[in-house]
Amino acid sequence: MNENTPRQAALKADVRLTAYFANEDERRAVTRDMFDQAAPGYDRAEGLTALGSGARYRSEVLRRNGLHAGMTLLDVAAGTGLVTVAGQELVGPTGRVIALDPSPGMLAELRKKVAVETIEAYAESIPLPDDHVDFVSMGYALRHVGDLDLAFSEYLRVLRPGGRVCIMEISRPASRLARALLRFHIRTIVPLLARLTRSQTEVKRLWAYYGDTIEAAIEPEHILDALRRAGFADVKCSVTLGIFREYTGCKA
Repeated sequence: MNENTPRQAALKADVRLTAYFANEDERRAVTRDMFDQAAPGYDRAEGLTALGSGARYRSEVLRRNGLHAGMTLLDVAAGTGLVTVAGQELVGPTGRVIALDPSPGMLAELRKKVAVETIEAYAESIPLPDDHVDFVSMGYALRHVGDLDLAFSEYLRVLRPGGRVCIMEISRPASRLARALLRFHIRTIVPLLARLTRSQTEVKRLWAYYGDTIEAAIEPEHILDALRRAGFADVKCSVTLGIFREYTGCKA
């Protein structure tokens, strides 16, 4: 693994994340355990805290970036299937959807709501052949990837020529006021709403980790550079409400 990637540098530099783990092996073990334990209460907590975005927004992002009927979609870090469900609706009965996630607990919840192929694996090592899918999606999980260069290289490898990648992510807003509001949301509102869900301790722990990963997020320029290094063309980033970003690119 390349120890000099932007994500590795972020892990080493930010005390918020080193409080959870000291290296990549620990990161995988700790985060997998958190997601497995929190899986049963994840959707309820996500809906109440609105840390991500709504179903309509997810569907619109995928549609706008070229996902349509008959395509083969790979949804990476699919979790409980919030993006997967939107993708299946767009590709329709003539399409194919593959959901990939390292957490068996999250995939078990996904299979309760949508009938798609599932793979237990990491973004950095996708067990699919070259040139296998038309579209790769990732919804609000880039902050949990250990090596962006490896992950993006895998995305490019499994895509067919002309295929597209679409990564939805939350990032720190540019203005000080917006950053302060986001910090208040993460540190005050999210814990309060998590308590109101009456969810287990594991969900609250995961939401605290989410907040720390947002504050320690890699700068958008580094993500765009990593996509270009992997070989993607037409790399772009669009922003909604100063927080929700869409990173896109295509395989020539």
